[in-house]
Amino acid sequence: MNETQVTLATHGGRTGAGALRTAVVGAGFMARVHAESVRRAGGRVVAVVAPHREAAAAVGAERSYADLDALLSGDAEVDALHVCTPNVTHAGIARAALAAGVHVICEKPLTTSIADAEALVAASAGRIAAVPFVYRFHPMVRELRARLAAGEAGIVSSVSGSYLQDWLASSTDQDWRVDPALGGPSRAFADIGSHWCDLLEFTTGDRIARLSAQTVTVHERGDRTTEELATEDLSSVHFTTVGGVVGTLVVSQVAAGRKNRLHLEVSGTEASFAFDQEDPERLWIGRRSESTVLLRDPGTLSPGAARYARLPAGHAQGYQDCFDAFVADTHRAIRDGTPVEGLPTFTDGLRAVRVTDAVLRSAAADGAWVEVAP
Repeated sequence: MNETQVTLATHGGRTGAGALRTAVVGAGFMARVHAESVRRAGGRVVAVVAPHREAAAAVGAERSYADLDALLSGDAEVDALHVCTPNVTHAGIARAALAAGVHVICEKPLTTSIADAEALVAASAGRIAAVPFVYRFHPMVRELRARLAAGEAGIVSSVSGSYLQDWLASSTDQDWRVDPALGGPSRAFADIGSHWCDLLEFTTGDRIARLSAQTVTVHERGDRTTEELATEDLSSVHFTTVGGVVGTLVVSQVAAGRKNRLHLEVSGTEASFAFDQEDPERLWIGRRSESTVLLRDPGTLSPGAARYARLPAGHAQGYQDCFDAFVADTHRAIRDGTPVEGLPTFTDGLRAVRVTDAVLRSAAADGAWVEVAP
């Protein structure tokens, strides 16, 4: 048995030197994205857990199971499990997979409570447990991170941005996420605001320390009243970081015309930087003397950013490429037994749950300033 085989055996894998055997729980859009990235990383999607056999074909799995127990106690022998189900089910599924010795990739939010997230972090010791904060894997995000780490911004004084979508802009728009019994106590912020906050903290190396938040539910949906449908359509957050930086964030799923616009701007005394997820091939750099746009070109990027530039300059990369890189790094971590630098883990998932909890506590107290648990 070679070193790779020993590592896989130690971490619950049973595939030896061959392709990692993965299973997906769920059969919706995100399940299909995960499965495609597994295949592009050279893995096998050996099983899907879903109530209908047709799900196996939709996800592209080799076989289907009616429930998680049947999968974990059966002959699938999976190395990694991808959790792509409604938010309130994440904790139970991930906990069962970890107990069975399986590595876990769990959609965010990791859980809908801090206690459950803390328990999963503890249970994941000795396993690779990752959360797909995939915007970290845009090459220009890595370039932004490298330039901030090198001090190019000077003194960072403020950060600002938004994450705007319109897929719930109409009162007739429906999805399981609008139901707190399935999605948890937060919708817009937990779903997409958590991405923005993770990106802020990942690129700057600074952390949100205190915040003041407002949340708004714009639409009553279906037969439920606004009170019964307690999740928010949008949120506005003011915050300060551990390093003393002032920040503002607007998150909305009812912003007509915005499909998936995550925008982050970091303002410094020497230079400012802006990244727009809907225009991910460019990084705006502003200086007092001039402003420039840096294009994604593997030949001119820092080594950490160039590593994720899969295509030559002028050949656009996008969301699926980020997901592919995330899954490829997760597979590499499973084989090596240690996380790849920058891989978002369950600890990062716990961090996002804590920030979301602070937002909800502040909003419930009419925007009072609250501390974010370190």
